[in-house]
Amino acid sequence: MPRKKNKHVSHDFHAISKRVGMAIADYDMLQNKDKIIIAVSGGNDSLSLLRLMQYRQQFVPIEYEIKAVHIDMGMPDFPLQELKQYFKQEQLSYHIEKIDMLKGQKWNDITCFWCAWNRRKALFQLARKWGFNKVALGHHMDDIVETMLLNLFYQGEISTMKPKQELFKGQLTLIRPMAFVEEHALKKLALKDNVPTFDHFQCPNNDTSQRAEMKKLIQQLKKKNPSVKINIFRSLERIKTDYLLNKKDVT
Repeated sequence: MPRKKNKHVSHDFHAISKRVGMAIADYDMLQNKDKIIIAVSGGNDSLSLLRLMQYRQQFVPIEYEIKAVHIDMGMPDFPLQELKQYFKQEQLSYHIEKIDMLKGQKWNDITCFWCAWNRRKALFQLARKWGFNKVALGHHMDDIVETMLLNLFYQGEISTMKPKQELFKGQLTLIRPMAFVEEHALKKLALKDNVPTFDHFQCPNNDTSQRAEMKKLIQQLKKKNPSVKINIFRSLERIKTDYLLNKKDVT
């Protein structure tokens, strides 16, 4: 099948696409004939990922299939019809999966963990049903850094989101192609390349979540050290095990 001609995109789009390509190569995220679900929440991050993955299909040396999937959680005032229209306009293969997120609870009682767990469960079930081998999520560098701090401060462990993670004994792989992209770059991309957003509503826990606290903390630290976010990210690949606590070392 002949590849489509590249659409005109901005310099910023090219730059982000290159960073996506670097992450894909560094973590060996894609192989020929992959079938990938792109999880689309409706926000800028996931729609940027969708556009980037669609764009890169035109010139990368492998072929892969993508399908946009939105998990309809019944969020009040979510413009679902607008999102569907966008998928059709872009000639994308898509699916809307409705789930019962509340299960008798109120939105203010829903935690970030509960929300993420239910969405992932639905995505995994669809991947198995359709025979897709990968799920791509729109997490970026800021998400990875914030998760590291969340786990450090609230779970007492050093861990974070992995750019690539195999699940179910390798039957399914989670990938985060935007691991090398910062959030501010995606916001800039949305303006220059008209990446839409359909999450005009606000999550009830958006401003009070622990993740929001980490975001504010990083911004405060950046006032004294502009490289703090990059340094935290790089530290996850520069682990000096000789300088970590290990009870086995105690004699």
